[in-house]
Amino acid sequence: MERKLTLRARHRIGNTLEFDRVFQAKARKHAGVLTVFVRPNGLPHFRYGLSVPRRVGGAVVRNLVKRRLREAFRLHQHEFPRAPDGGAYDYVVAVRPHESMTVDAYATALLDAARAMDQLWRKRARQRDGRDENGDS
Repeated sequence: MERKLTLRARHRIGNTLEFDRVFQAKARKHAGVLTVFVRPNGLPHFRYGLSVPRRVGGAVVRNLVKRRLREAFRLHQHEFPRAPDGGAYDYVVAVRPHESMTVDAYATALLDAARAMDQLWRKRARQRDGRDENGDS
């Protein structure tokens, strides 16, 4: 059976409040020119948001970067890790100025960062569960 490779509106982080929640989780990973912020979302699907500032380039360059990042998310959506609670993660990708990269290069950076952040969130979950088991709050 072939997996669908479409991203719907529900896969996007839609407003400033949701972006801020991801930033406030204080979980980020630098992956080359990308900084990936991650937070479990409790939903059955991941969501993503992109932050591509003007210093990356003009509108044409920024839109090219965003298109390639969206395509990387779309093509590799089934490879992103699941959260420890069985849900998925919210990803906010902040981009620094750089020379244009391919979709595959962006995908590799995103997946590496996602896997590293999954390990961080699993460690946090184990620490939280360990405290709860010992009667600590």
